Order: sequence, then C-alpha cells, then structure tokens
Amino acid sequence: MKNTADQTLPFALCLDNEGYPASLEVGKLYRMIPDDEAAAHGYVRIVDESGEDYAFRAGRFHVVRLPAFIGQVLLAASQA
Repeated sequence: MKNTADQTLPFALCLDNEGYPASLEVGKLYRMIPDDEAAAHGYVRIVDESGEDYAFRAGRFHVVRLPAFIGQVLLAASQA
C-alpha cells in the first residue's frame, strides 16, 4: 500500500484556450477527472471555470502530478 505522502493527484496546466476563452485560462491549473474512455480518444476530462467537468483535447494541457497534500489544498481553495 502506498504511503499517503507518496500519492499524487492529477492536475492539468492549460496551454491553449482557443475557442474556449470563457471556460479555460492559459497558465491555470485545472483539476482532472480520471476518464479512460476520454483518454482513449485523445481527450482529458477537466473541471473548467464553470465548475463542471468537460472533455477537452489533451493537447490543450500539460498533465501535472501533484503530491496529494498540495492537491487537497488546491481543491479546498477552489471550493471556498
């Protein structure tokens, strides 16, 4: 079993918001939702500015794996 300190949470850094200026901000980290079906088609599921999750082309993002405690802080801050 993995130690909690060793666990990571997936986030994605937006690199391209063309066509989605109200939904995505370039340079912002977004929470990723695991979605194997979307990934099989070249997409990632992202919680965007509306607070809802949508599938976006994976090339718009750079995936960043953050230590679980940092990810939890970011998630809590986004819900405040």
